[in-house]
Amino acid sequence: MIEAIVIGRVGVDLTPTTTRTSLADADSFIRAVGGFAGNIGTGLARLEVRTAVVSSVGDDGHGDHVRRFLVGEGIDVGPIVTRQGSMTQVAFFEVWPPERFPVTFYRPEPAPETRLTVADLPMELLEAAPLVIVSGALLAGEPARSTVFRILDDRLASRHRRPVSWTILDLDWRPTLWDDPDEAPALTERAARMSDVLIGSDGEFMATRLRPVVTPERRPALVVLKHGPEGVSIVTGHGRRTVPGIAVEVVCGLGAGDALNAAFAAGLLRGLDPTVAVERGNAAGAIVASRLMCSTGMPTPNEIDQLLARHALRRQAALP
Repeated sequence: MIEAIVIGRVGVDLTPTTTRTSLADADSFIRAVGGFAGNIGTGLARLEVRTAVVSSVGDDGHGDHVRRFLVGEGIDVGPIVTRQGSMTQVAFFEVWPPERFPVTFYRPEPAPETRLTVADLPMELLEAAPLVIVSGALLAGEPARSTVFRILDDRLASRHRRPVSWTILDLDWRPTLWDDPDEAPALTERAARMSDVLIGSDGEFMATRLRPVVTPERRPALVVLKHGPEGVSIVTGHGRRTVPGIAVEVVCGLGAGDALNAAFAAGLLRGLDPTVAVERGNAAGAIVASRLMCSTGMPTPNEIDQLLARHALRRQAALP
């Protein structure tokens, strides 16, 4: 049984083999699977969640690499469609720790995942899966936008048939992907009202003009607000709690948010209290920030446990 489905773009990431090297100066690169669904899907799979990815790739070698890597992580890639005539997303990024990680995207239009239609969807899997995580970037244009709203509507209508049911919308704000960025606030708010959980960074909430609040009369029931190195807040109907960041030597911060999302979602799926789940997500984000690549840097449960234990000891030792 598939426990979790991640819906969003997949592609490959390429970065110079040594940090603090510009693309102009680099003569060799490390490649890893990337993109929203590639990273979060891998994060879930490494946390022992049976995962499928709904996305699309081009009919090229990068698309073949994406499939092989995800299969190797134990992920169901059956719902990944190969688009004839499209090219898989490639992202080149530079690493200038601790704060600067410029990204250059190569996404010939139309990008494969933007062409996602209802006909591409594994409807039975989407109805039955306890957990579905959706990228808000898919709202950027048609036909993917209408497809996402169909998914959210069906999940909402069928939630009573699932013993465990979580639908998570990650803002995944990428303004360059939008046909008209001015449409983002209204469309994102509509999608959020159809979801159980809304996740985003401080900057993403500002950009989409959404307020990270929870009210009893409408959805979402939980909001996760990412503060980067400063940690993460969880907002419920009972208020807001902030979990401070965990100090690590930052190598590359690009995949930290996806790691947080994966570990938090895995915690919800396993029945953890949302605050405990977000603490594990906070630790997972710190771990990936201390590693070079995103998907291949995703942690195991044991690695999260070990970091949390070390962090607890440090805090205890700092007490007067």
